[in-house]
Amino acid sequence: MKQLFRRIPIPLERNPYEVLIGVDGLHEIGKELLKAGSPRGTKVLVVTNPDVAGPYAEIVIKSLQKSGFWPTIKILEAGEMNKTPNTIEIIHDAAYQAKLERSSLMVALGGGVIGDMTGFAAATWLRGLPVVQVPTTLLAMVDASIGGKTGVNHPQGKNLIGAFHQPKLVLIDPSTLKTLPQREFRAGMAEVIKYGVIGDSILFKKLEAMDDLSDISCLDDKTMNEILERSASAKAEIVCKDEYEGGIRAILNYGHTFGHVVETLAGYGTWLHGEAVSIGMVAIGELGLDINSWEKEDAERQKKLLTKAGLPTAWPSLEPEKVIRTLQGDKKVQQGNIRFVIPNKIGSVGIRDDIKREQIIKLLSRIN
Repeated sequence: MKQLFRRIPIPLERNPYEVLIGVDGLHEIGKELLKAGSPRGTKVLVVTNPDVAGPYAEIVIKSLQKSGFWPTIKILEAGEMNKTPNTIEIIHDAAYQAKLERSSLMVALGGGVIGDMTGFAAATWLRGLPVVQVPTTLLAMVDASIGGKTGVNHPQGKNLIGAFHQPKLVLIDPSTLKTLPQREFRAGMAEVIKYGVIGDSILFKKLEAMDDLSDISCLDDKTMNEILERSASAKAEIVCKDEYEGGIRAILNYGHTFGHVVETLAGYGTWLHGEAVSIGMVAIGELGLDINSWEKEDAERQKKLLTKAGLPTAWPSLEPEKVIRTLQGDKKVQQGNIRFVIPNKIGSVGIRDDIKREQIIKLLSRIN
């Protein structure tokens, strides 16, 4: 019998779990939760958004009911502008109304925003409930759903309020990408390309060999599955080495430091997260040229690949002093020093905290 799922283990010492990747996997979520140790009769709060609820909520609810779970659904508006403490309160209210217990579960059915918010709500309700991540966007599949980062935004910065809360299970059904808007698909490709730059030069070359990366119709199922598996495996390996981002896990923030500045200063919702990361990757690539950390050829390859994916690469018009202040308020700042993930070559990056203010100002004046 053919295996439905490709199973990628996340063998953390205290919270091991699996990432399951399989077409039509949504139909199997009930069975997989039983396998993961959740007993029949467990109450489950499924959190989703309207666009995802339409095609997929009934499938998930029926699968849970068939396996003996007691599901309740809460539909929220997603989007970065709704990723706030107020929305967490709405999820908490739904948890109270559903009479969730410490043995109950929350299921995040949606993109990265739904995953982040549901994970944080689960981490903080009854001092911590298990959460299951069921990502339906490419960005969430390859990045946001894996690793246990949860949280919401603060007016002064992205994801400043949050907690590490590892999921009980991550279930990825690639068939949900068929209904993903093109812009969202492109945003997810930014994170895929990121994995190529930070540690997988083979993946990067495979993407370079593709004629077009801007739409899912350009990729066959085999290629799409390889992208999902390589990206998920790369993140799994890094998370297992550094669960709480004390060291090497910081390389996953490549492009994110400048990207978060773009999201914050432009206003949440102006740019999708992956679009901002794309802009941030090009910006940090230019900084890499300024400090001679990598070759111009590699910077051009990165920019060309992002462009092939239909992603923005130009730095928006932002006031340099506001950029500096936002960078200094980033959660990755240590002892007042801004930590940047700097590219060394395609497939290798390093972490630097010795970049001077003058160098940043010079960069901004050049790319503005």
